[in-house]
Amino acid sequence: MDNLTPEQRRKNMQAIKSTETKDEVRLARALWKLGYRYRKNNKKIFGKPDLTFAKYKLAIFVDSEFFHGKDWEVQQLRIKSNREYWIPKIERNMRRDEQVNAYLLSQNWTVIRFWSKQIQKELDLCLAKIEETILLLKN
Repeated sequence: MDNLTPEQRRKNMQAIKSTETKDEVRLARALWKLGYRYRKNNKKIFGKPDLTFAKYKLAIFVDSEFFHGKDWEVQQLRIKSNREYWIPKIERNMRRDEQVNAYLLSQNWTVIRFWSKQIQKELDLCLAKIEETILLLKN
């Protein structure tokens, strides 16, 4: 049972951004500062990755822990309200992520996925992983 009215729930859900999240912007700015040029949310690429480097066929996604099911076996038990909605929704998101990865890999793309918390806590490591991947793809 949802403890919010439908109108309150609608307003809450509308406030959740699907693109240009703080962590995506933080990663993008850091890459730009390092001299890397990319496309954001390229609709031409299946799955609309958060950042793409078409020259290297590199797709980068920044996934929120809740909506993409990080540690799902444990976390699904923590969902208390509206479980009939959230559990199938998040599991669909996880399946879609797997399908996007599989398709991009079949098209010779390299896919990197970061959790939002990784960007927040370990930005330098994330940048190093991207730079290392680009160096490998250049050769």
